[in-house]
Amino acid sequence: MPYIRHESLFSLQELYEMEQKDRFKAIFSAVDITPALRAVRKKSLYGAPVEANYQAVVYSLIARIVERIPTIKDLIKRLREDILFRLDCGFTLAEKIPSAASYSRLIKKISQSEALEQMQEQVVQQAMTEGFISDDTIAIDGTHIEALDQAPAKPEQEEKPKPKKRGRKSKAERGVWLKQKQEEEEQKPVYEKEIAAQLHLSYDTLRNEMPLAP
Repeated sequence: MPYIRHESLFSLQELYEMEQKDRFKAIFSAVDITPALRAVRKKSLYGAPVEANYQAVVYSLIARIVERIPTIKDLIKRLREDILFRLDCGFTLAEKIPSAASYSRLIKKISQSEALEQMQEQVVQQAMTEGFISDDTIAIDGTHIEALDQAPAKPEQEEKPKPKKRGRKSKAERGVWLKQKQEEEEQKPVYEKEIAAQLHLSYDTLRNEMPLAP
């Protein structure tokens, strides 16, 4: 839906008193989106054909700010479910609403260009010409705005101690281990020892140490 450019701006009070369709028409007519369209349109005749209605997409992004729609997903849902809102943004009923990925690519192209700065400068110049603002009252809000779609930060996990690698014992450790094993072997009853340790024992010793319980 083409919008005829207004020759003059309007006050916020006049904007609030308008109906939704008239409010969008007034805003879209006052903002020249030519720099944004120049930044996103194809610069070559080759390649895949253009399927997105870039003009309607840019208007819908402006409408998102006016309607305080929090995310692009919510904007797409509104465009699909609200026919009047869809038509006000410039989409026809036969057109397919672009996906979130398409919106993301378009926003990236616009942000990497100087389109927004040029659009803002045009509006400011027009507002100064019509007496809405003066050159000594212009300011830019530099407040940090946290992204709504940003994933929550993952909590920092404590590093687990690395397990000791298994390998051969040092000479000192092996000596202590062998001595300990020898002491344990000597304290065992005769018939719990290895056969080799029983060979040098006498018959009487083996007979007396023989366990009687099953």
